[in-house]
Amino acid sequence: MGDWWYRNIVEPGKLPLLLALGSFVLTFVITRVITRLIRAGKGPFRNVSTGGVHVHHVVPGVLLTVAGGFGAVASGRSGVGPMVCAVIFGMGVGLVLDEFALILHLDDVYWTEEGRKSVEVVVVTAAMVVLLLGGFLPFGVNGVDDDETQGRGGVALTVAVNFFFALLALTKGKARTAIFGIVIPFVALVGAIRLARPGSPWAKRFYRSRPRARARARLRAFHHDRRWTGLSRRVQDAIGGRPDQEPARVPERR
Repeated sequence: MGDWWYRNIVEPGKLPLLLALGSFVLTFVITRVITRLIRAGKGPFRNVSTGGVHVHHVVPGVLLTVAGGFGAVASGRSGVGPMVCAVIFGMGVGLVLDEFALILHLDDVYWTEEGRKSVEVVVVTAAMVVLLLGGFLPFGVNGVDDDETQGRGGVALTVAVNFFFALLALTKGKARTAIFGIVIPFVALVGAIRLARPGSPWAKRFYRSRPRARARARLRAFHHDRRWTGLSRRVQDAIGGRPDQEPARVPERR
């Protein structure tokens, strides 16, 4: 275990990245726990306001991200400085991305359906960092033989091909498939070869003059959504909390 840790984490210089990932995920989890307690009116936590303005936690998140990023640049590559800055940076990113939907919409949509985007972005970010730890940085280790070098080259090529398939799935409107396909190659391949979702960039470009393909895409999307949307929402609710129910709109009388 110690030899694996040194060769795969310490020697390639991935320890700061691992610390940033850990602090990022932990900060997001703690933040969601606190915000859900505030929402339920439990515990000692309260929203922070100053001068009648609600200070969202994206504000200290931005400050921590800036401090961690510039601190990492200034501290060099050796010593404990980069690791401390990595932890600070991960904490800042966790706070910022937890309110990604607020930044996107420029509105307080934290507990709305639009607020689900924050959870999705956090999952994407965590998956990408895990990929960086496991595959995108297989280089930079001294003292490897030719066989190991070729093996790492094969890993890098596999990752590049898999990333291409994931990107193709994304253009077909299959964001979740692309996300999980980054880690699981078979999922990316399936998403890349199957029909695109209606309204996706791929469908708009290649199904424009193919009415049968458009009809098949709509039918498949309908059956897929009916089967998986409920499960997906339950997972998102378990991670980030259930959004507020929007009041039903009363039709205007004419």
